[in-house]
Amino acid sequence: MNISAVLIVKDEEKNIVDCLDSLSFVDEIVVVDDNSTDRTIELAERLAKEKAIKIFKRELDNDFSAQRSFGVEKTTNDWVLFVDADERVTKELATEINESLTPNTEYGGFLIPRIDFMWGKQLKHGETGNIKLLRLFDKQKGSLKGKVHEIWETKNKVGVLSSPIKHYPHPTVGDFLQEINFYSDLRSRELFEKGEKSNLFSIIIYTKAKFLQNYFLKRGFLDGTPGFIHAILMSLHSFLVRGKLWLLWQKYQ
Repeated sequence: MNISAVLIVKDEEKNIVDCLDSLSFVDEIVVVDDNSTDRTIELAERLAKEKAIKIFKRELDNDFSAQRSFGVEKTTNDWVLFVDADERVTKELATEINESLTPNTEYGGFLIPRIDFMWGKQLKHGETGNIKLLRLFDKQKGSLKGKVHEIWETKNKVGVLSSPIKHYPHPTVGDFLQEINFYSDLRSRELFEKGEKSNLFSIIIYTKAKFLQNYFLKRGFLDGTPGFIHAILMSLHSFLVRGKLWLLWQKYQ
């Protein structure tokens, strides 16, 4: 079965080459760039001389689902693999994908486990410790839902692969903080548009619950200092989402 990979990128010069190299097993790669100001496009174009890479420029406009959907529309194969620039497809996963896709498969998609590495350590616990994402799917049998943490939904049977994608996010705490601020803006706006409210109680509860969930219930403490930092910053994300949501209602009520 032929496979297309879709990447949405912005200023990923440090990641784009390794990511694209890990996709050598697919038949087509679609890169959708959100007006990068670094060498992302230059590096992708250089690799396009050797690989089947198609590059498109399109503004994100705070809608990841629309951006990925645009990428899917540009693919020529039914089976599509979503990969982020800071992720790497392992050789084992590439082999498993090729072996799992058969012409008459009953599956509409496959969940893929992801392993997160932060600051030199694999996070085996917390909310990223046992995560599986529906990243491989038949585009004729589903659609994307959600503007921010978008997911592919299908009514067909979903399989589960065992080999992982490796994820290398947030090289520094500063990068993590910038991303939290950006995503909390989008998430609070999304909740506001859905009519969800926030108050002092929900701000406190969501913030505390997120830390307790990641650090204690999901045993993030077993990941040492990186696990503690991750739990703190994810609780900060919850605080910012609920706080910004409250401010939106104050502004527009």
